[in-house]
Amino acid sequence: MAETVLETDGLSMRFGGVVAVDHVSLKVRARELRCLIGPNGAGKSTCFKCLCGLLKPTEGRIFLRGEETTGWDPHRIASLGVGIKMQVSSVMNGLSVHENIWMAARRFMPARAAAQKADEVIERLALGSIARTDLGRLAHGERQRVELGIVLAADPWLVLLDEPAAGMTADEVDRMGDIIREMTRTAAVIVVEHDMQFIRSLASTVTVFHRGRVLMEDHVERVMADPVVRDVYLGKQA
Repeated sequence: MAETVLETDGLSMRFGGVVAVDHVSLKVRARELRCLIGPNGAGKSTCFKCLCGLLKPTEGRIFLRGEETTGWDPHRIASLGVGIKMQVSSVMNGLSVHENIWMAARRFMPARAAAQKADEVIERLALGSIARTDLGRLAHGERQRVELGIVLAADPWLVLLDEPAAGMTADEVDRMGDIIREMTRTAAVIVVEHDMQFIRSLASTVTVFHRGRVLMEDHVERVMADPVVRDVYLGKQA
């Protein structure tokens, strides 16, 4: 069995009298691709923010490679080798693609090694044609790929992605799926996403959230075929 790289034990998050995450226990193994799905209010995004350190859970514990990280700040979690991409852009519009990725790599290595790493990431994500273009001039889908490049510049062993396909064209969504699958060569990847067709194309293990709890966890095709998930959660057109 592959190493467990992320585990939650009874994770809960309350906002006053509202229970957003209710005793969720998860395990994600090395190089696994896991998708967290659910409509607004299901708890998946709140759980994701707890994993990233953006929220401090009310109860329960979080472990990364066996080390408890419950309540850690995002920068401390990232320092362990965790790449985090949120919906809110974290790029610098006045710098080029290469400069943005170089700066991300420079946090972890000397300048010359960072330049080499930036070149490797740009080739890996097929960003060569726009490598010297300022971020502010790029289309949305290109910017999303650059943000993945910034994440990959640190050679993470765990990557957390919040709705990476949001706002993309069909072709861009296909390319994003290829990139995410390729990332699992070196890292476990957790994806929070609403787009069920995109989730299906990733063909990964899916954790279904409903009312703050895990309703079901299985391969995407079995999840999509489950009558309870379809009728109560995803809707009959899923």
